[in-house]
Amino acid sequence: MRPIRFATTALAAAALTAPLAASPAAAEGFGDGHWPPHHSNGKAERLRWAAPHDLHIGTAIAGGGHHTDQDYDPPFASDRTYRTTLARQFDSVSAENQMKWEYIHPERGEYDFEDADRIVDFAARHGQVVRGHTLLWHSQNPDWLEEGDFTDEELRSILKDHITTVVGRYKGRIQQWDVANEIFDGDGELRTEENIWLRRLGPGIIADAFRWTHQADPHAELYFNDYNVEGVNAKSDAYYELSQELLAENVPLHGFSAQGHLSLDYPFPGSMEENLQRFDDLGLGTAVTEVDIRMTLPESGEPTEEQLDTQADYYRRALQACLDVDSCESFTIWGFNDKYSWVPGTFEGQGSATVMTEDYTRKPAFFALHEALKEEKKWPGWPGRGHGGR
Repeated sequence: MRPIRFATTALAAAALTAPLAASPAAAEGFGDGHWPPHHSNGKAERLRWAAPHDLHIGTAIAGGGHHTDQDYDPPFASDRTYRTTLARQFDSVSAENQMKWEYIHPERGEYDFEDADRIVDFAARHGQVVRGHTLLWHSQNPDWLEEGDFTDEELRSILKDHITTVVGRYKGRIQQWDVANEIFDGDGELRTEENIWLRRLGPGIIADAFRWTHQADPHAELYFNDYNVEGVNAKSDAYYELSQELLAENVPLHGFSAQGHLSLDYPFPGSMEENLQRFDDLGLGTAVTEVDIRMTLPESGEPTEEQLDTQADYYRRALQACLDVDSCESFTIWGFNDKYSWVPGTFEGQGSATVMTEDYTRKPAFFALHEALKEEKKWPGWPGRGHGGR
């Protein structure tokens, strides 16, 4: 296994004092010692170009959710710098909220594909793959669904129609679907109270959801997705056991993904590679899908140099865990700009969770990811890695 080099304090200082979206000249290969311009087209600056050919480096596209309560317009539609950065840095995108039930299926029998269509079309124009998020979940469901007076048969039909309609619309244009999202609690028990589908239709609906998704798009890769399953624990054990059961029943389950919503208030999950590897050993694909590293901010509201260095360490270790597992071919950060991050509105007193500040200045975490990708790409003879780029 190759040695891992983490961001240094000097690198952190350089990141904080650099021009917008700039990177250290030495680190990015600019021999004249000058910072690259804010919107340089240089491929050396891009995460997607630094990545080995068999790893998609992605981000969530901000929209919906907490953004509706903020004092700014939706960034994907209104912020040109956001779109430019999105296109140049990443070759994979996920809809943060725009494909969830409450946005894409606001009324029974009515679908709103406008925002999702824009994301899929944007990805096609910029050579990006798309992760679909999500089809069966306990949260962010519309009131008509959660409060409706449906028979079990009607509810089953509603779910099948939703999956068939949404997945079918994007057939051939979505690389991976998070079919079943967050179906276990922290103790590894199914969410039979919170999740309307499990509560009313029983655990067998999970397999049905995978089958219906596969029927709607036979070429899409179908995943479990959850948080706090980065390491080996009761929750990830539950997914491991369920995965074995579904595979034995020939259910079209193709992968397992750990979200990666981490915090500096807790140790890094040291068994992350081990956990991903055991799903790889089952023959499943693996992915890391929603990485952000939040921190409790000082009274000033600005992270300390030490916090930024530790955050960079966490980002790189999460990426390295993915890189060291052959089947992990998708690594996604959950947004890239602090202004549009979900964290401050969800965790009081916490923030600075992404790889860029609000003015697009790149943090040490960005450089840590970029360096790790470059090292993996150039490492000679490493199985499955080190050939080409995007």
